[in-house]
Amino acid sequence: MKSCIFVMCNNVNQSYMKTRLLSFVILMALSVIDVAAQQYTSRYNEYLRRTEYFDKSGAMLGYSTYNEYLQRTEYYDRSGRLQRTEQNNHYLDRSEVRDASGRLKSTTKKNEYLNREETRDAGGGLTMYKKWNEYLERYDVYDSSGRVIGYYKYNEYLDRWEYYNR
Repeated sequence: MKSCIFVMCNNVNQSYMKTRLLSFVILMALSVIDVAAQQYTSRYNEYLRRTEYFDKSGAMLGYSTYNEYLQRTEYYDRSGRLQRTEQNNHYLDRSEVRDASGRLKSTTKKNEYLNREETRDAGGGLTMYKKWNEYLERYDVYDSSGRVIGYYKYNEYLDRWEYYNR
């Protein structure tokens, strides 16, 4: 991942990298709802210039690319059908996820007071939040009532982020 980040940083600006990481986090959070007790990984494909997502057995679930013209990240299933988009809303200082039709599905914003990143549904209700665990060096993911539902851990050997359900 470090080499991929270095290569990507030479080609694009820092806000693009923040968008990519945030996109990855939101996709993984939404994937938690779909399948229980599953491990997900992602890897940047330099040749195709996209991030690819894989399940525990190594089968590709889908991929995401950054659309420079529309300034958003687009998520596709493995067949190439658009599933959702993510775009930074600089006016409201948040990231917005929309479905393929353009309807708002969720927003993500950094809560500086509580030092966590919160994800809310279209109505504004808290659905989950993510917080860095310094002791275990990972991102713990909590549901709206504060229970740990999983975590993200960087696998240095395989050079990728992995998500684990509780």
